[in-house]
Parts: sequence; structure tokens; C-alpha cells
Amino acid sequence: MHDYFPKDLKIWNYVEDILKEVLISYCYLEIRLPLLEKTEIFKRAIGSITDVVEKEMYSFQDRKGNSLTLRPEGTVGCVRAIIQNCLLEEKNSHRFWYLGPMFRYERPQMGRYRQFYQLGVEVFGLDTKDIDLELILLTNRFWKRIGIHSYLTLEINSIGSQIERYQYKKELVCFLKKHEHLLDKDCKRKLHTNPLRILDSKDKQVQKILEEAPLLSNYIDKDKNVDFKNLCKIIHSYGIKYKYNPILVRGLDYYNNTVFEWKSDKLGSQNTICAGGRYDFLCKDMGAKNTSAIGFAIGMERLVLLVKKLNLFSETIEEVNIYIAGIIDQSKNIAINLSEEIRNEYPKLKIFIDFSNQKIKKIIKNAINTSARIMILIDDEHTKKEYFLIKDLKKREQYYFSRNELIKKIKIFFE
Repeated sequence: MHDYFPKDLKIWNYVEDILKEVLISYCYLEIRLPLLEKTEIFKRAIGSITDVVEKEMYSFQDRKGNSLTLRPEGTVGCVRAIIQNCLLEEKNSHRFWYLGPMFRYERPQMGRYRQFYQLGVEVFGLDTKDIDLELILLTNRFWKRIGIHSYLTLEINSIGSQIERYQYKKELVCFLKKHEHLLDKDCKRKLHTNPLRILDSKDKQVQKILEEAPLLSNYIDKDKNVDFKNLCKIIHSYGIKYKYNPILVRGLDYYNNTVFEWKSDKLGSQNTICAGGRYDFLCKDMGAKNTSAIGFAIGMERLVLLVKKLNLFSETIEEVNIYIAGIIDQSKNIAINLSEEIRNEYPKLKIFIDFSNQKIKKIIKNAINTSARIMILIDDEHTKKEYFLIKDLKKREQYYFSRNELIKKIKIFFE
């Protein structure tokens, strides 16, 4: 779990601001959800034999013995929230986004941490491919605005319904059992718990075996396959390059039909920046009426890491507008009083007060290093006459103003 300081957060804020601007332009609305949920809702929705529930959740009992979990992902909590607040009773659709920390107890790697941040988007009440397309276009616009679209590849698949996947699982298990002696330890475990996750294996020998495995697409309804192919054609018509990946699956049980991932070859093995898909039965599984839904999540650490690797963020100096300093004992109180008066008149200006009591040459050097536009120097001689020395650090000029003149003329330097 990591600490982030101002230097780190400059690039985070830069990326987050772009994501938020795009979401607002598409009329998606922000929501904020608790970090803690009842453990049972994750077991019910994600699947009790997934890696997330079996090995990765931070779960504990509260003082009343209730089992609570730090959220390992955002979708389940979002569905819980809209059900609990009766939003599904409204006939209109809902488009939401959220940003915050998630928690999984897994081996930390580059871009994968035990507390990590995700931006999630969830849409409820739309069952046509139009919304699938909109989310692909929206995410593609993210990458274009940030400047990374040429370094990302869209992989897309259709995984059918739970019933169709059940039939496929049986065939896949039969096939894999013939090669069980060649599977690694993790895949052998998944063979008896969650065989679809074997399709995600990074082991080269396992991937070679899977080349001969039955394909999920052969078990999916023909009309759904036609719909999926049409979606891919439309995506292509918008100039978005994509790769059809027939073994792409999601790690959580609630997904169905369209699933997708945006990947980059610049990040090593942890190469997925964004992942999502449809989950049309999750609302019903969690006790509400049947409601179509689709969403995605962006791993913020990986996105920021990619932007850093590509050197797309030019770090600018944190600019100070007005630098106030004094060289007399009473200067601190005068500086505070003056700064508050300026803020009352010009609330958007950044004003820094130097309390260091250093020599004037050092103070001026400090002011220049902050890229301040002007410096206000409080000294004994002029303060007694109720005048302040103002240095224009850009034009290298200086002036003497009375307090009233100073407040009025400050705007001249920032026009």
C-alpha cells in the first residue's frame, strides 16, 4: 500500500481531470460509495470459488460479529447502492462513474498493489449494443485525450450466458483433463474450481495446449454471435483497431455476452489498463428486478505508469502568484493580515507567505524559484510610512504602493 505525495499527485490529477472531463461530456454522473460492504454480497455476486473471494478479500468481523469486507471491486457495491436506494424503480436509464481505492490481498507487482485505485463506470437499463459501443468510444476518447491511444489495443469477446458457459465448461474440463499432467499448479487447482480462468493463464505451455481447446463461441446462440459481429463491424467503422480474442474471459462470475480489455505492450505482464463488459443478471441475482447493465474499470496505477513511461506528462513548476516576505519582527502579522485582505479581493490568486526570517537576498531567490509573478517585501522603513515594496519578478521592476493602492493595482499584474 502506497503513500502519494504532491510530486506524484501532479500526474494523477492531470490524468484524473481528463477522465472526468470526458465523462461529463458524455453526461455520466458521479457517485461515491462506501469502502466497506457486507462480505456476503461479494460471495453472492462474484462467486465463492473465484480467486477474489477465495484468496484476495480483506474480510473481518465487526463488534457485533458481522462479516465485512474492504471492497475488492466497485460494481457489486454500486449495484447494492442502486437497489437499496430504489433507483431501479425509475424507468429511465442510469449512467454513473466513481473513483476510489479498492483492496485485494495478492502479491504486489508493478502496477498491482494491495490498495489500488480504480475509476469505474456503470450503466443500468439499456439492453442494446448501442451502449456497448458508447463505452468503447468513451474509453477510446480517454486514450486520445491523454495521448496514449496508439499504445493501446482493444481486445473483445462474447462469453454468452451462464447456461451457455456451463455447457462449455464441461467440454473444456474434459479436454484439459487429458493434458492435466502438463498444467501448472495454479491451473490444476482452477480445473476443479473455475476452469474458465485457465484461459487467462500466462504460462506458455498452457497457452500452447489451449490452441487445440474447444472454443466458447461454438456454444453461444447464433443470434448473439451475429449481434457481436455487428458490434465489431461498427467499432471498426469508427476507426478503432481491435483484436477478437476468443479466449478472453473475465475473472468474476457475473459477466455475460460482451467483454473487453484495453491492453498495452509497454507494461510487462500486468498489461491491462481497462476491462469491462455486460452483467445483465447481477441485479436480479442480488434480489432486484432483472435489469440490463454494463460497465468497466480503469486501473489508475497502471494508467499513470503508462503515461510516465511514455514521457507524456511535462511537469510544470507549481506557480505562486504573490510571494510575501518580511525582514522585521512585526512582518509576520502584517504579512498574514495583508494576504487575507488580498485573498478577499482576489480569491483565485495563489499567495505564499515566507515566515523564514532569512536575509533579503535569500528571500528574493526563494521567490524567484517559486516562479512568483510579484513579491511584496515588508521592511521597517517603509512599513512605518504605510508603504510596501512590490517587486515585479517578471519585468524586474519595483514599485512602492500604499496599502490601498496595492490592493487596487494587484490586478494589473495578472491581466
